Amino acid sequence: MADNVNNPPHYNQSGIECIDAIRAALGDEGFKSYCQGNAIKYLWRHQYKGKPVEDLHKAQWYINKIIEVEQMDEL
Repeated sequence: MADNVNNPPHYNQSGIECIDAIRAALGDEGFKSYCQGNAIKYLWRHQYKGKPVEDLHKAQWYINKIIEVEQMDEL
């Protein structure tokens, strides 16, 4: 069964995770902004798509990515 929150299969092509490519392209500051925008998107529409808990978990996933980058910056 696919994990559509933490590891959606359609985001991995040829062994490269889309999120890793986005981070490499945008750098840390751009990546944090990207993640913030996606978290807002999922929070905004979670009530309207039919899977509110899944969308809340997706928002949380993006927030956790921001935290990861922040923690790496503190090292």
